[in-house]
Amino acid sequence: MDPYFTVLTMIGVASIGAAVLPRIISDKPFSFPIIYVLIGFVVFLFPLGLDLPDPLEHIEITKRLTELVVIVSLMGAGLKLDRNLGRNEWRSTMRLMAVTMPLTIALAALLGWWAVGLAPATAVLLGAALAPTDPVLASDVQVGPPGEGREDETRFTLTAEAGLNDGLAFPFTNMAVAMAVAGSHPAHWIGEWLAVDVAYKILVGTVAGIIMGRFLAIVIFRWMRESLLTRSADGFVALGATFLVYGLTELIGGYGFLAVFVAAYTLRRQEQSHEYHTVLHRFTEEIERMLSAALLMIFGGALVGGLLGPLTWEGALVGVLLVLVVRPLTGYLATSRTGVKRRERAAIGFFGIRGVGSFYYLAYAAYHAEFEGMQLTWAIASFVVVLSIVVHGITAGPIMQELDRHRPQTMRDQHEAPTRVSAAGDVPRSMSP
Repeated sequence: MDPYFTVLTMIGVASIGAAVLPRIISDKPFSFPIIYVLIGFVVFLFPLGLDLPDPLEHIEITKRLTELVVIVSLMGAGLKLDRNLGRNEWRSTMRLMAVTMPLTIALAALLGWWAVGLAPATAVLLGAALAPTDPVLASDVQVGPPGEGREDETRFTLTAEAGLNDGLAFPFTNMAVAMAVAGSHPAHWIGEWLAVDVAYKILVGTVAGIIMGRFLAIVIFRWMRESLLTRSADGFVALGATFLVYGLTELIGGYGFLAVFVAAYTLRRQEQSHEYHTVLHRFTEEIERMLSAALLMIFGGALVGGLLGPLTWEGALVGVLLVLVVRPLTGYLATSRTGVKRRERAAIGFFGIRGVGSFYYLAYAAYHAEFEGMQLTWAIASFVVVLSIVVHGITAGPIMQELDRHRPQTMRDQHEAPTRVSAAGDVPRSMSP
């Protein structure tokens, strides 16, 4: 059977399920990623004649699919952040960037080299791929839609971290590529890596995001205000903005992931009370949910196809340590002396959700260089993602509800308020000509 039609079928099921499942499981102790992985696993477990492409053999397809899901998720994350930029407001997030991410990369690389026996370049790649939290699978612990006030410290920190940490994971992914190509000794690659992969690409990604975010705000809130837009075209502005920012930034050599998040956050800072932010976010969220659901089902099918086959007990142990020890501990320590309560610091540390982003970094690296032990590395990463989906998916609802119960009554009211949902395609009155 042609794999193309298999993928189309998965997308069709994902589209319908993305609209129905959130309402069915909203009060259940598990998340929708668990359901979709199980669906993919069960469907491909039975001999139905479905042929799923091997993600390792079709590495460019894997890279492009995961890339698409991540950039849409990053746009959605930036569009729903209401908190203004400031040292105190972003303190916890910056601590995670400056302390938790580098420590996690270093410890994961060390464990990959020492316990699993990976080559140095592959061990660094493992650390870079598994250190960043995932913007795709973390909706249960992120802030709510724009303008609804659902932005306590835990949710804000985890959302902002998921948006920003790609800017730090990418340089270390490129470090691994440089080591695989030029050799492990830093003298062969350190200068170019620092100048290009760290300084230039981060700077370009940040600046490009700010400039294009402001440009998009001018287009949307000045020019479009006077245009006769059709209702069906409104939400596609968010998708077009995502592709525009990502494509242009990559063309000039910057980090497109970072630029998309920065642009979305910059756009959100303009006309903050405008109802059109809700339209943009809602459409982005719907596209993200559909794409991630399809990808998760494909992932479930890949598990049936033997993706975890090369996994060793040492690799599984490393995965358990990363999810249940390394991230929680480094996250908790990083947020000390920030004024955040201990229970919230523990939650911030614990919910280091791993997912689609990890697969993208592995695919990106494999596309640009040859790595020893790549099948084992994919197996470890897949095990970590499965473990994260199950553990975090089951615990997210109860833990976040418990945190909400310990917050002041006014903040509890904000989180308990029903999400404002309007009919798809509605044009806010303030955008009408």
